[in-house]
Amino acid sequence: MTVIVNTRDDFTLANFRRVSYGGEPVRVGAQARRAMTAGAGHGPATGSPGGENARPARWPAPGAGFGGGQLDPAVVRGILFARLASLVSGHAGVRLSVAGRVAALLDGPMPRVPLDGQAGAGEVLPLAHVLAGLRRDDLHEGEKEALLGGAPCSAALAADAAISAGHRLGHAESICALSIEAFRAPLGAYDEALDGLWGDPHETAALRELRRYLEGAGTAGRRFHQAPVSYRIIPRVLGQVHRAVAAVEKAAMVSLRSVSSDVVYVSDGAGRPAGRVVRSGGFHNGMAYPALNALSAAWADLALVAERQVTALNTAETSDLPVNLVAPGAPGNGTYAYGWAANGYVEEARAAATPALLPGAVEDPHADVLAPTFGAYRLGRRAAECVDGVLAILAIVSSQALFVTGRNPPPPLRPVLSFVRSVFPPIDGTGERDLSADGGRLQQALGAAARSGELPVVDPGHGPAGVPSGDS
Repeated sequence: MTVIVNTRDDFTLANFRRVSYGGEPVRVGAQARRAMTAGAGHGPATGSPGGENARPARWPAPGAGFGGGQLDPAVVRGILFARLASLVSGHAGVRLSVAGRVAALLDGPMPRVPLDGQAGAGEVLPLAHVLAGLRRDDLHEGEKEALLGGAPCSAALAADAAISAGHRLGHAESICALSIEAFRAPLGAYDEALDGLWGDPHETAALRELRRYLEGAGTAGRRFHQAPVSYRIIPRVLGQVHRAVAAVEKAAMVSLRSVSSDVVYVSDGAGRPAGRVVRSGGFHNGMAYPALNALSAAWADLALVAERQVTALNTAETSDLPVNLVAPGAPGNGTYAYGWAANGYVEEARAAATPALLPGAVEDPHADVLAPTFGAYRLGRRAAECVDGVLAILAIVSSQALFVTGRNPPPPLRPVLSFVRSVFPPIDGTGERDLSADGGRLQQALGAAARSGELPVVDPGHGPAGVPSGDS
């Protein structure tokens, strides 16, 4: 299947996912070809479009930035896809053959793009890596500006973060619901009546997801007095994440369709090219990095609340569960140390939530403000990795609480519990186990699921978890 791009409306999150993660090819459609043909007539063939004060476009060596790990190849594909948005709009003034070369890069192996060292006025440095394989011996001056200008990296980084964040949020809601059931928290904090009373669509979405997973939860043996604050406010905290994910999704959708080149060619409003050139700061994306900052902060807050629930489950005076959830007759300390491990992840997530702001450094008097999007994205990846670690621990401890009390969760939670136990079986005190390795695999599985959107669910009736498929 081929993604055909004709207008900027074709640059959606769905198409981004198909191209980036599905590896589907891209073809420039007839409508885009006509727009490009019209735009190229008054474009860069005559030389630099910026007037007498314009500086010639310099193509930097792709080795200027290095270190900090690499962008995933899928994200690099996404940058190339986003790069096409400006090129096919008819406002970039590039030849159709040049856009075709960019599209052809999607068919080959992706170049290595480092995460560090990518600060600059605009996104010239990372684009030099992304477009390193592009034939450019016959490029006009304005075409170089069109290729290196704009903010396609910000669009792709925001889109990648939005896709994985939506999946990660869904899995977080299932694990938080598992914790609610393991603690036997009163269900009033998730009551349907709160939907209208709170009046916020994001918090309502969180409430509904928690109720969906808790449908069929019994009241026998449930606490009748208040649960700790971490259980009562979890819909609000998850609502905060919903809000942050929505902001990143909006930033991605707007950015993917944006003609962000700093030099654009505009028409007279009647569809006829007037040859007018506008030079602007379109290469600076002011939506992506604030949205990524807010998402990192939301992950850090969720990590802290999840860690508090780990502590509550492990504390017999609070949970009325066995001390440290030690199985009857089993040696060892059960899940005693997992609260410490969760706290470590929380502190790392909080550090990663430090906002990436406009850098105070100055490259030169002309390029006197640099872009922070790569820094915000790198911090966001670390915050997400940390929340995966805390959620893995919360899943482990919740599973253990159900195990030591011989309880089964309501049916909607059984696939989640089966997944958790297929990777990290309950600690029953028998046999030799590398619990650290099991926990690491669960964290990695959650990270992979944030990419794919699917937990590798084991059949509850036949998986190693031993969770019965019938009703409890």
